[in-house]
Amino acid sequence: MQPQWGPAGSPSCRRGGGGWRHPPGSLLIVAALFLYQARVTMTEGDSLVSVDYEVFGKVQGVFFRKYTQAEGKKLGLVGWVQNTEDGTVQGQIQGPSVKVRELQEWLRKTGSPKSHINRAEFRNEKKIVALEYRNFSIVK
Repeated sequence: MQPQWGPAGSPSCRRGGGGWRHPPGSLLIVAALFLYQARVTMTEGDSLVSVDYEVFGKVQGVFFRKYTQAEGKKLGLVGWVQNTEDGTVQGQIQGPSVKVRELQEWLRKTGSPKSHINRAEFRNEKKIVALEYRNFSIVK
């Protein structure tokens, strides 16, 4: 089945026996427009960044990883969190810089309800062009 073209050369989609049929390249054009719009609407403060972190204090045995994962997801960030053998919690955060800054502040001052944070360190901050993770996970 050949794609059908509407009035004045505008493409239209038509359902045939094999599923939806699109004019050649139409899905590629839609994808390109979506990516272009995402780039155009991003402000400088929304550039994607990646940063490693380590949190010191009473941060193990107090659901710190679970709360960190929940806060990261709430902010729309991706990355990971894990306990270390030294009694700290470490991980990596990726996402828009404004949201990463919010989680950094949360890691410095809030944490889980029963935690006691002495300090949080952040290293290896860099701009990235794409997220390297699909979600925010707890590493065991």
